[in-house]
Amino acid sequence: MIVDCAWYRDCKRRAVDVTPGLLERIREEPAETRGFVWVGLHEPSQDEMQLMQNVFDLHPLAVEDAMSNRQRPKVEPYSDMLFMVLKTLWYVDERDEVETGQVAIFLGPDFVVTVRQGAGVQLGSIRHDLEQRDDLLTHGPTAVAYSVCDRIVDGYEDVAAELEVDVDEVEESVFSPGRTRDSQRIYVLKREVAEARRAVHPLRVPMGRFASASYAFLHEDSAPFWRDIADHVVRVDEAVETLDQLLSTAFDAHLARISVDQNEDMRKISAWVAIAGVMTLVAGVYGMNFQHMPELGWHFGYAYALGLMAGLSAILYRIFKKSGWL
Repeated sequence: MIVDCAWYRDCKRRAVDVTPGLLERIREEPAETRGFVWVGLHEPSQDEMQLMQNVFDLHPLAVEDAMSNRQRPKVEPYSDMLFMVLKTLWYVDERDEVETGQVAIFLGPDFVVTVRQGAGVQLGSIRHDLEQRDDLLTHGPTAVAYSVCDRIVDGYEDVAAELEVDVDEVEESVFSPGRTRDSQRIYVLKREVAEARRAVHPLRVPMGRFASASYAFLHEDSAPFWRDIADHVVRVDEAVETLDQLLSTAFDAHLARISVDQNEDMRKISAWVAIAGVMTLVAGVYGMNFQHMPELGWHFGYAYALGLMAGLSAILYRIFKKSGWL
C-alpha cells in the first residue's frame, strides 16, 4: 500500500496525492524552490508499482527488484536515478534468530520512493524525525536516503550487540566445568551471524563511495553524513566477522572438550575393567577342576580367594585413583 506521500518545499511538508501529472506540476516550479516528493510504500501491489513507474519514470528492472524481497544489498546507478536495496535486521532473542526485511530506495533529482518489504524498520518515525530537521531537508532527496540508511545501519549495530551477548553465553557454557551440549546452539548462531553478514558486508563499498559523494543525485554537502554511516557499516561488519570466528573457535573447543571427556570415560571404563579382570582371574584359577590344588581342600580356601580378589582390587583401585583414572 501507499503509506504516505508528501511534497517537501522550502523545508515544509505538503501532503499530495500520487497522480500521473504530479511531477509535471512540481517541475513547473523554479528549480531553487521546487523541493522534492517522498512516496513511501509497504509491500505494494503490481498496480501501485506500475503507477510509481509511470509517475517517476522508474527503470523497469529496478521496479522488478523492488518487488522481490530476495535481493542482495546493492546500489545501482541509472541515467536518471539511483537505486538502492538494503536489508533490515532485527533480533528475536527467544529463538536466537535474525529476522530480515528489505527496503528499496529510488533516488532522483526531485523525488524519492521507498519500498518496504516485511516488518523491519518503520519509516514513519524516520519521516517524522526528518521533518524536524530543516538543516537536513535542505539536502533534498539525499536527506531521505541518508536518514533511512542511518536508521537501518543502527539496527545492524543492535543486532550485532545481541549476537555478541549470545556468543558470550556460548563461550561461557563451552568452558564451564560441567558437560554441555552446545553444538546445536553454536550452529544456529553461526547461521544467524551469516545472515547478518549477508546484509552488512555488501554495503561496505557502496557506502564508501557515498562518503566521497561519487554517485550522481547526491547532495554535495552530504558526504560527512555518509562517512558516518560508512564508518558504522565497517564497524558492524568487523564485529560480525569477529563473532563468526569466535563461534568457530568455540565449536572447535567444544569438540575438543567432547574428545577429552570421552577419553576420560574410556580411562574410567578401562580401570574398572582391569579391577573386574583381577577378580575374574582369581576366580578362574580356583575354578579349575584339578585334583592337586592344595587350596581346594583347605578349610579357609574360600575366604582366602575372596580376600585375594578384594585385596588385588583395592590395590588396583588405589593405583588408578592416584593416577587420575578414577
